[in-house]
Amino acid sequence: MTDILFVKPVLPRAGALVLPLAEGFVLEGLAKQADEATGGAIARGLEAAGFKGKKGQSATLWAPGGHLSRVVAVGLGATGGGTQAAEAAGGTALPLIASDVEATIAAESLPAPESAAFAAGLRLRAYRFDKYRTKESAEDKPKLTRVTIAVPDVPAAQAAHAPLSAIADGVCLTRDLVSEPPNILYPAEMADRCRALEKLGVSVEVLGPAELEKLGFGALLGVAMGSAREARMVVMQWRGAGDAQPVAFIGKGVTFDTGGISIKPAGGMEDMKFDMAGAGTVIGLMAALAGRRAKVNAVGLVGLVENMPSSTAQRPGDVVTSHSGQTIEIINTDAEGRLVLADVIWYGQHRFKPRFMVNLATLTGAIIVALGHEHAGLFSNDDTLSRQLAEAGKAVGEKLWRMPLDEAYDKGLKSEIADMKNVGGRPGGSITAAQFIQRFVDTKDGHTPWAHLDIAGTAWATKDSAIVPKGATAFGVRLLDRLVADHYEG
Repeated sequence: MTDILFVKPVLPRAGALVLPLAEGFVLEGLAKQADEATGGAIARGLEAAGFKGKKGQSATLWAPGGHLSRVVAVGLGATGGGTQAAEAAGGTALPLIASDVEATIAAESLPAPESAAFAAGLRLRAYRFDKYRTKESAEDKPKLTRVTIAVPDVPAAQAAHAPLSAIADGVCLTRDLVSEPPNILYPAEMADRCRALEKLGVSVEVLGPAELEKLGFGALLGVAMGSAREARMVVMQWRGAGDAQPVAFIGKGVTFDTGGISIKPAGGMEDMKFDMAGAGTVIGLMAALAGRRAKVNAVGLVGLVENMPSSTAQRPGDVVTSHSGQTIEIINTDAEGRLVLADVIWYGQHRFKPRFMVNLATLTGAIIVALGHEHAGLFSNDDTLSRQLAEAGKAVGEKLWRMPLDEAYDKGLKSEIADMKNVGGRPGGSITAAQFIQRFVDTKDGHTPWAHLDIAGTAWATKDSAIVPKGATAFGVRLLDRLVADHYEG
């Protein structure tokens, strides 16, 4: 799907006609015209299919008459479902019309924000990562190249859609990054791709091993020791609010994670290409904020490494000195993401003095045990930021569940020879990981609100949902954009 256009309502002469309908619907506008043109076939077909307009419900009527290839009805649920229901309906409709070349959405009854959300849902569900498929048959490829959305007020719908389109661009960028194979996307390459954000007005600064060593990034560089691929840190800045204090987003970017010397089992290790999803989300978020010209100053920082076993790799038993000066005894080299975050968070807080910090990481399998794949884990030192994040997640369908932080969990991190160990044992593994990260949020100069999102269970989907096709989800891009839009702009 390449083009989404908003137009005045005109009954199409070809292709698919999509009818977004709420419960208790009456066919009106283009839907009524199409029904009359087909001798009542649409009303009869919907009744025969038992279509009631419930949220998530759909019905397809093939060749109902005239020149239409099909009519697809999608449910909006009870009246007042709002933009989230419209977005989900758009995503539901997409696979039902993907084999048509063109489609028209009869959205005359939807307010401009909802018609724009419907369009966004189409775009988000249409995502495909197929750049390495060389033998895919024409029949297996989607044919949809043009979608027209019929609305009464075209300028209003276009205005409502513009920021959603920028956010979708950010989501697709993140999905592209997370989907890339690790032989293609390694730290230096990922840093280079960040530079594409410069065309949106984002300033991009890339720090290599020499700069990181000079800064004392012993924790991050320790993770990278086993790989021939050199580490990078990328600092991205969007300045949309003059001299205002910035907000900061930090991402774990382990472009491939073998576990290092504490090597992972072979089964499923190919999934560790998406251990950089936290960094991918930060990059997509920065693209979204810049693309919609957000009135905020935002900083995105990503630590990029590859965790490999070799004769130069970090060993269990090693002690490293972090950028903060705190020393860390390495017990398990597969607990590497927290080491990357430790240095980048401390650096970001002291350089930029942000209003808040949110870090994202596919950090622990323990969070999947606790929450499955439905919620990401939320850990925070600030109740207000936690509430804002949870509300933003609920608004866009990216759910968070707040987990505890407590000094009692710190006991497992005690080391006999260093300031701390990098793991705290199996019990409460996602919590002790968060406790570790919290040690690198400096409190000496006052309280900086901080949140850690463990997205290990939500960064990759094994099945389709309304607006997320199977694969990389870009979880967090829309959530954090909503957080900024609701509370930190202007």
